[in-house]
Amino acid sequence: MDNISQANVPQAIVDYLSAQHVLTLCTQDPAGLWCASCFYVFDAATMCCYLMTADNSRHTQAMLANAQVAGTIAEQTESVLHIQGIQYTALAAKVAEAEIAAVKVLYCQRFPIAKLKSAPLWQLQLQTVKMVDNRLGFGKKHRWQRQPL
Repeated sequence: MDNISQANVPQAIVDYLSAQHVLTLCTQDPAGLWCASCFYVFDAATMCCYLMTADNSRHTQAMLANAQVAGTIAEQTESVLHIQGIQYTALAAKVAEAEIAAVKVLYCQRFPIAKLKSAPLWQLQLQTVKMVDNRLGFGKKHRWQRQPL
């Protein structure tokens, strides 16, 4: 889990990603596009989301073939003035063997039931994030992009 500079990450993005727990993960395989809702935990130090998912799921098989994924994180609201949400792109990878224990602790702190589950942990290394926050004015956006190393 390599840390990145937080200087250019809007605090609103960090706060929102930290407060939520379900993301929509969009993948593509030879049969076409596929989306799944997944529980996640966010690590602000690395700008990564971590999730646990079975090896035989369609989205896992798609991530094995193509690491580029996209998705959304959003609450449900009926008022356009209260819309908040994230659109993201990410690179997906199984959590490295040396990092599994630390990531599992982080994940199980957020989702204690995961202690009873045995499934691989995945890292979504966020590449781009666009957050819409209409609470600050209609169409207000915060953006972040990972800088090349």
